[in-house]
Amino acid sequence: MKVCLLGDGAVGKTALRERYLGKQFSSGYVMTIGADFAVKKTRIMTEEGEKDVKFQIWDLAGQPRFNSVRELYYKGSHGGLLVFDITRRDSFTNLNAWIEELFKNSGRGAMPVAVLGNKVDLREEADDCVTKPEVLEFTESLKNNYQFSHNIPYLETSAKTGENVDESFSELAHNIRIFLMQSK
Repeated sequence: MKVCLLGDGAVGKTALRERYLGKQFSSGYVMTIGADFAVKKTRIMTEEGEKDVKFQIWDLAGQPRFNSVRELYYKGSHGGLLVFDITRRDSFTNLNAWIEELFKNSGRGAMPVAVLGNKVDLREEADDCVTKPEVLEFTESLKNNYQFSHNIPYLETSAKTGENVDESFSELAHNIRIFLMQSK
């Protein structure tokens, strides 16, 4: 399953990917240049029991200067994790542009996505965090706009603590499996 991590620069996409791959959190910020990818084999629970899944995880640079090269990396994607920083409202409002970019360039159109509000460990320190009701309203509008037959999960994550990192990939894999079975 090819999945893309999408969102503005510095929202924690690389840190989430590294955490999912079992690496420790690093507070130093290193900008992704273009794209980076990794592979992870895992097992997910399905209605039929456990199934093996192999993720090809594409971590796409979020800075505007990479817009022109980023579209190449979406081809063949099965789904996306839309990541925003709960302490940066602009990173949330930009999610519409990210989902449009994914659907336009994937070659598959609308596909399963999950929305991740990252950096929940910083909630107490921030003044104006994006709230869960705001995000749920957004996911409902996505479901209606793109006529998804499944819910779009919203998970609050922390690459620092590991909160909901594994669950994010599992939720997306489950929805991708259902989507692919329905597409046959």
